[in-house]
Amino acid sequence: MINQSKNSHRAFVRAKYLPQSPPPVLAKGVIGWARENLFSSPLNAALTIASCCFLYLVIPPFFQWAILDAAWWGNSNKDCAGYDGACWAVVTARFGQFVYGFYPEEERWRPNLVLMLFVINLLPVLWDKMPGRTVAALFLVTGFPLVALFLLFGGIGLEVVPTPKWGGFMLNLIMAAVAIIYSLPIGILLALGRRSEFPIISRFCVLFIEFWRGVPLITVLVMASFMLPFFLPEGFNFNELLRALVGLTLFSSAYMAEVVRGGLQALPKGQTEAARAMGLTYWQSIRLVIMPQALKITIPAIVNTFIGLFKDTSLVIVIGLFDLLQVAKSSVTDTNWLGLEHETYIFVALVFFIACFAMSRYSLYLERKLDTNRRD
Repeated sequence: MINQSKNSHRAFVRAKYLPQSPPPVLAKGVIGWARENLFSSPLNAALTIASCCFLYLVIPPFFQWAILDAAWWGNSNKDCAGYDGACWAVVTARFGQFVYGFYPEEERWRPNLVLMLFVINLLPVLWDKMPGRTVAALFLVTGFPLVALFLLFGGIGLEVVPTPKWGGFMLNLIMAAVAIIYSLPIGILLALGRRSEFPIISRFCVLFIEFWRGVPLITVLVMASFMLPFFLPEGFNFNELLRALVGLTLFSSAYMAEVVRGGLQALPKGQTEAARAMGLTYWQSIRLVIMPQALKITIPAIVNTFIGLFKDTSLVIVIGLFDLLQVAKSSVTDTNWLGLEHETYIFVALVFFIACFAMSRYSLYLERKLDTNRRD
């Protein structure tokens, strides 16, 4: 009896681990994700149900109107009379004008070539796996604008196309690209100048930033277009588009300077002191230590400024330039396309959304790659 009692209390050690049990069905897959994100509380469940009801009431009728019952081709609104849905013929018939404005149709290969060269030159800058990033970035700032200007404007064997004929989405892209390319380096210099120990440089940068931030962009464009010629010597004048580009770039650089300055102030002083202790000069420490960290911190704010800048290019309508929005406005006032405001402005909104969404997704890619992102 004693031996049996001892054996019954002997410790047991398992030699092999039991296989892991699968998670409950309701805690994995689509059901688990829905329970955690959509039905985690009574309030979330109510909001989810209300959102689903709203989408059910909106999406099917819109899909029916925009896709299934829509008219896609035609030369006027009369060709859409037999359809119950949208009349996208206003977009397909005037698509070339939406994209190129009044640029001559036989010369549209030139802006297409500029866009192709821009994308090829931009890929090494955005994708670090491709070689030649530094050379591509320098060429993008210095050489490419001259090449693009020659191809778009013409001369030396090419037909001259004056800037008033530039328009459509092409004009929005040109203005946004120029302002983005130059506002970032100018903003970096202004941010460094504002933090400079030299009073003259610091105060000049402060005055510059506060002036451009305190003036509405519409006022800047109007002043650059209509008022600036009165202050220039007689017989001396700038191209209207060039004046708008300069004003837009300087306006954006002031906001970019404050974004970069926020990133510089977020860095501890120990970074600068460590760079100096290693024997680096001021510009070496800025280039190798300080600025990479500051720009990494401010990626969301920088891209947010770029997105706002891209949408602000539509304000050139106030100085008579025919961007995408102005072309859309002229389309809906055409007697052949009266009553098609919804289709026209939905198309314009979709174009702007795709462009801004692409910049936003690239920002998220950089945040994940550089570990600046904490939450998507």
